[in-house]
Amino acid sequence: MAEEIASIDQVQTLLDGQNYVCGRALATVAFLALRLGRPLFLEGEAGTGKTEIAKAIAAALGRRLIRLQCYEGLDASSAVYEWNFAEQMIAIRTAEAMGFDGAGADREALKDELFSQHYLIERPLLQALRPHVEGPPVLLIDEIDRTDEPFEAFLLEALSDYQVTIPELGTVQAAHPPIVILTSNRTREVHDALKRRCLYHWVDYPDFEREIEILHARAPEAAETLSREIVAFVQKLRTEDLFKKPGVAETIDWAKCLLALDVIDLSPQVIADTIGALLKYQDDIQKIEGSEAKRLLDEIRAELAPA
Repeated sequence: MAEEIASIDQVQTLLDGQNYVCGRALATVAFLALRLGRPLFLEGEAGTGKTEIAKAIAAALGRRLIRLQCYEGLDASSAVYEWNFAEQMIAIRTAEAMGFDGAGADREALKDELFSQHYLIERPLLQALRPHVEGPPVLLIDEIDRTDEPFEAFLLEALSDYQVTIPELGTVQAAHPPIVILTSNRTREVHDALKRRCLYHWVDYPDFEREIEILHARAPEAAETLSREIVAFVQKLRTEDLFKKPGVAETIDWAKCLLALDVIDLSPQVIADTIGALLKYQDDIQKIEGSEAKRLLDEIRAELAPA
C-alpha cells in the first residue's frame, strides 16, 4: 500500500480518513518518507500531533504500529531483545533434575536450547525487522531526545542497514525495512548524524483555521461558536508567559471536558473549573485564574466578534 501512494494529495486523503488534519508541508515530507523509504524525524513542542501521525499512517496503510517509548538510560538490549531468564532457570533446574551433569555434549545441547528463539523476548526494534503478513510495520521511536548519545549512535547504525546482531543467534536483517518515524520534543539537541539519516520536519502549533479543522475532526459534536471560542482561547494562552503551553492534544481534551459538562459557551467560572485540562503546572494555572482568565476571554470575544 505504501508503494502505491502516488501523490501528496493521496497522503492527505488517507490521513483525513483517520481524522488527522495536516498541512501541505507535513503531507509532503510524509509522502517523500514513504516513497523513498527514509526515516521521518518530527520535532516540535509536546502535544502538536507528532505521535498521532505515526498512528494515523499505520491505521491508514493497515500496518502494525510498533512503538519504542524512549527514556533516559534506554540501552540497545532493552530496545532490541532480552532473554527470558526465568524460563531459562526453570529449564536448567529441569535438566538437573533429569540427571544433567554439566559436561560434554549435554552442556552444549543445553546451551543451544537456552539461547534459542524459544527463550528470546523480542523488543520493538527486533519486532520491526521481522516479516509481517500485512507488510512492513510502522516503527515509532517516540521522544528520542529523552535517550542518551550512546543509544543514538546504536540507532544510527541499526537504521543504516535495518539490521541488528544477537550474539547467540546471529544477525537479523529486515527483508523489507519498516516505516520509521522518530519524534523529539527538543528537550535536548539530537545528534546531527541521526538527523541527516532522516527527512526532517518541524511540527509547529497550527494556525487558527487549521486548529478549528482538527477540533471538528476530533470533537465534531462541539458547536461552531464554542469550537471557535475554545481554539481562540487556547491560542491566546500560547502567547502568555507559561512554563508549558497547551498543545493541540490539550485543545481536544478541553473541548471534550466542556462537552461532558454540557457547556454552551465559555465563562470565567467554566475556565477556572476546567483549566486543569489545558495547563499542567500550578504556577501556570495561578497566572490564568481569576481576572486574567476574564481578560483573555474578553479579548478573544472582541476578536471573534463580526466586524
